[in-house]
Order: sequence, then C-alpha cells, then structure tokens
Amino acid sequence: MTALRIHVEGIGLWSPQLADFEALRRLLDGDSPTPPAARPAAAAIPPNERRRAPEGVLLAVEAAGQAVAMSGRDAAGLACVFASSHGDQSITDYMCATLAHSPTELSPIRFHNSVHNAPAGYWTIAVGCREPSTAVCGHRASFGAGLLEAASQVLAEQRPVLLVCMDTAGSGPLGEVTGCRQPFACALVLAPAASASTRARLDIQLNAGVAPTPLAPPLEDWREANASAEALPLLALLARAGGRCQLAASDALGLQIDAETAA
Repeated sequence: MTALRIHVEGIGLWSPQLADFEALRRLLDGDSPTPPAARPAAAAIPPNERRRAPEGVLLAVEAAGQAVAMSGRDAAGLACVFASSHGDQSITDYMCATLAHSPTELSPIRFHNSVHNAPAGYWTIAVGCREPSTAVCGHRASFGAGLLEAASQVLAEQRPVLLVCMDTAGSGPLGEVTGCRQPFACALVLAPAASASTRARLDIQLNAGVAPTPLAPPLEDWREANASAEALPLLALLARAGGRCQLAASDALGLQIDAETAA
C-alpha cells in the first residue's frame, strides 16, 4: 500500500491529568502541568445542553473544540469522524441494569444518549455543521481505525476532516470487562495539503500485523487505562520533534506512522 500523506492542523486532548495538548508537551519536557477541572468544559455546547450532556459527549466536544480552535478552521465546514471503543460506559451500564430489573422505567433521554454516534450528533448540532459525519468502533484499535478512515476521506475528497476519539471510564460489571479506569479524549484536524496552519506531516502505511509502540510511564499507564489513549504514541511524537510509531488499526492490521513536525 502506498503511504497516505496528510497534514495535522489542530490537536485536542483531555484526560484527568492533561487539560490539553500543551499540557502533554510540558509533561514530556519534564514539567508537572496542572490537572484540569473534573468536568470537561465543552464550551461549544450551549449551557443548558451542557448540563444535561453525558460524560462521553463532554469529552468528545472538549477535544474537538480544542483541535478546531488550534487549526483556525470553521467547525461548521469540517467533515468529521468520531471513534470510540466502548462509547459512554456509564449509560450502557445503566441501560443493562434497568432493562434487567425494571424495563418500564428506562429513561428516553438516557436511551437517546446511548447510541454510538451521540457525540457526533451533539457536536454537529452545536457548531451548525451539515458536512458528513462518521462513527467508528474498533475495540482497542478504535483510534487507529478512525485515523485510517479520516485519512482516507481527507485524500479521497481533498478536504479537511476532524477526527475525534474518546472513551469514558468503565462502570459496573462492564468496567470489569473493558478495563477502562479513567476517561480520555483526543482530536486531530487533518488536511490534504500543507498550509500556514500545518503542525505536522504524517505518512501512514497500513501493514499486516500489530505491534503498537511502547511508551514510558506515566503515558503507558494511561494508555492501558483507556482504549482511546492508544493515540498517545502519535500524540507524543506530535508534541516533540516527530519520529515513527506503530498503532493498531484492527486485530490483524497496524499503521506505521512517520511524523515530521513543523519547524
């Protein structure tokens, strides 16, 4: 497969330890960035909707808003790909428990928010986006699968695309299965050509076999604690001077990514 060359214009990140991409950069430089507030700001959503929005939506919208702001793009004009391994696990746990014990009490709003593309819906409505949106799921490979989908759209359509990946912490018996111990979200604005907004160039090669790049603590610990944090090897390259990393795109396929950051 010929390498897919795309360009990164914006980067968003939120976790309990890192408020944004700049916090990751400071951490890798040896600083101790101040942790963010317990609840993502998700300022793109109107206050009334924000109060009712589930955690997964807040995570996705916060990371997406950061990436779009960095890129300088108009959010309304960006096609988007939203990826998640497990969706909003607290809602899934609630749904399963309610259906098992008192199905007539199931909340229509919680059901509405349980669908896998709920974050995409909240985001596109909030920013007035009528461009195509895609929801992707690939278990621990969800970020890699989403990146491959987004890169393919960027090059096939010759247009910028917003990629967002998030997972919440596990809840109830589901949390024991998924192993997600904390929330994580990240986002990239990707474009087909270099511009004044370009932060990095990515050359992506799809390969047989999966051998994700290992990380040093605490990044490795955070990656193990959340499926969407499989993005951290690439985010770490973008925060430094570039380099090469491997990400999973499925159980059998991997992505070799060569990143060159802008001077």
